[in-house]
Amino acid sequence: MTKQSFIKGAAILTVAGLSVRVVGAFFRIVLAMLITDEGVGLYQMAYPVYSTLLAVSTAGIPIAISKLVAESLAHGNYRGAYRIFQTALSLLALSGLAISAVLFFGAQTFARVISLDPRAYLPLISISPAIFLVTVMSAYRGFFQGQQQMLPTAISQIAEQLGRVIIALVLVMVLLPQGLEFAAAGASFGAAAGAFCGLVVLVVTWWRQKKAFMHNLTRQGRRDVQTFPRIMYRIFALAVPITLGSLVMPIITIVDLSVVPMRLRAAGFATSRATALYGQLTGMASPIVHIPTIITVALAISLVPAISEALALGKIRLVQDRSYIAIRMTFILGVPCALGLYLLAEPICVLLFNNAEAGSVLAVMSLGVIFLTLYQTTSAILQGLGKTMDPVKNLFWGAVVKTSLTWTLTSWPTLHIRGAALATVLGFSVASLLNIYRVQRLTGLSLQPVETIAKPLVSATAMGAGVLYLYGTVEPMLATVGVEAANKVTTIISIMVGAVIYVLVMFLLGGIKREDLLLVPSIGPLLIRLAERFHILRG
Repeated sequence: MTKQSFIKGAAILTVAGLSVRVVGAFFRIVLAMLITDEGVGLYQMAYPVYSTLLAVSTAGIPIAISKLVAESLAHGNYRGAYRIFQTALSLLALSGLAISAVLFFGAQTFARVISLDPRAYLPLISISPAIFLVTVMSAYRGFFQGQQQMLPTAISQIAEQLGRVIIALVLVMVLLPQGLEFAAAGASFGAAAGAFCGLVVLVVTWWRQKKAFMHNLTRQGRRDVQTFPRIMYRIFALAVPITLGSLVMPIITIVDLSVVPMRLRAAGFATSRATALYGQLTGMASPIVHIPTIITVALAISLVPAISEALALGKIRLVQDRSYIAIRMTFILGVPCALGLYLLAEPICVLLFNNAEAGSVLAVMSLGVIFLTLYQTTSAILQGLGKTMDPVKNLFWGAVVKTSLTWTLTSWPTLHIRGAALATVLGFSVASLLNIYRVQRLTGLSLQPVETIAKPLVSATAMGAGVLYLYGTVEPMLATVGVEAANKVTTIISIMVGAVIYVLVMFLLGGIKREDLLLVPSIGPLLIRLAERFHILRG
């Protein structure tokens, strides 16, 4: 299997990410129907603790593997790349096993001290095996990504999600008669089942490729001069700052887990109602807002080895070009998604969760799409440049802003859970803007604001006007078939037509050019011919 360009790699991961999110959306819809807001809240209470301990266990090593393997292979050093993988795999297996044990045996303490709801004990116990499996799986993914092979990661992601959803839903239906906490525990165990499926895919893929890789290794003329302590040092020098950065958000979610329900109670809400509102924020609005990050996460994974390779070869202009393409793609994606989610927040929540109230939370959270996606892309650029501590510092300042505002705004009765959502948006805005400033300073990159920002904004505005007009016109026409059905059909039509309007206006403004289409794997030339046929290609 050969390496892909970073755009092709991102496209492969995007397709996988979309598939995973579609399955995940189905899972959340069915889960919400089966266990209600309160059950979703219990299910979500296990994830902040799980994600925090997972970040400790992986210790940023997968990204370090990706970067170091890419640098070694850029110079034809297969032996060094393989030694890096072996070292990291051993570290991750040991740390994953230890942290899984910590969560399993400490679940009761975590439930009592952090979630403040003793019913979270069973979900925490159930999810604990997933840490070991995910950490081992991440070593394999980092190794493949360092070779700029994204297909193994993509296939394993799909296998992981399918295994998770199937096992989780079966267990939820079996355990629901025993109580919400048992059903939530069954849903949580799905993470472990899914991780096992994903790991099997990666191990099988590696054994199929191992012969060819080892052949290149044995043909390598020079020895790898890196000693084991040197490899350990290089891994940890990169991994520790990345770990600190990956810990910031889980720690914030743990703080939210304690602070948000507490401040909601201070605003006058009962415990069960506060848990339900917390479920709307973390189990409904937040997953929708994270849907656009499918592409930017794929970009980030693909960017780290691509930037590392260009830097290792001393190709600074290539670093600039790849960074600019990634940031521009992020704006082209993030701007319309943010506006579309804002305008259709309530209809989307009714469509997906049959919960109109969550729409107000989603409307606030939607504004953070641009900043969240930008933070992910620019963090990957900085990590590829070896400046792994910069995103950590910037996210820390964003976290300070977010936590301070969460404490204040969530207790306001007029805002309540929307205050927590707004705090998240403002926190990510600080982190992403600081990241962009740092990327520009390090690379000399020009953002070209007309191409990068202005054209997507104008196109999104046209899209928004079209969506509002269409929704206001079509829904009354369909009201005869029932209000609920009319909302769902109109929402789907509005999203599809809005996407067409945005892309069309981008073409007409020259925001999408011939060279952009050529970057699209496989179908780029076909898209160019179609655009020329309809006379919408301007550059």
